[in-house]
Amino acid sequence: METYLVYVDAANNSNKFWSAKVEDNKVTVQWGRVGYNAQTKVHSLTSQQQAIFKYYNLIAEKKAKGYQESQPQMDSSCSVADIRRALQLLNSLRTYVANHNFNNSYLQTLNEYLKIVPTPLGMQIDPYRIYQSVVDVDHQVQLLDSLLPSEAVVVGRNTKMENTQTQTVSLKSISKNFWRAFSE
Repeated sequence: METYLVYVDAANNSNKFWSAKVEDNKVTVQWGRVGYNAQTKVHSLTSQQQAIFKYYNLIAEKKAKGYQESQPQMDSSCSVADIRRALQLLNSLRTYVANHNFNNSYLQTLNEYLKIVPTPLGMQIDPYRIYQSVVDVDHQVQLLDSLLPSEAVVVGRNTKMENTQTQTVSLKSISKNFWRAFSE
């Protein structure tokens, strides 16, 4: 059992993750800022049943504080449905960036995007400078779009692959190029 949660509030400089994993009678918890070394704590209990109980209690505590489930930071896979939702959000963000309209709707959209695709943004987040141009947004759109399964070609017609919503894709293959705007 393993859970990865994030708490994002770009306007208030919050971009945190929290994860927990049960192995035998231990619950390993890690937390910190997305993109930085995690702090770790191991809870050793007397049985696996107690470890599972502790695990669920810790998750409930974090969710009560506003943490939401997500994917590990670019280390794992993501559902096709999540990639499509992230692309929709990026298209909305593109409009805000193009118009230099960094209002509350922009911040809400940015936070929702960062919950789907955890992003290392540094220690001091300036939500108004994350995307400095539509080129930055377009770069991420292209990379995410490249992860979507291509359509299968059948003689005489094009059909989309069945069950693409439940398929997973790896974010790791794009991680080196994904956040170029933030590291330059």
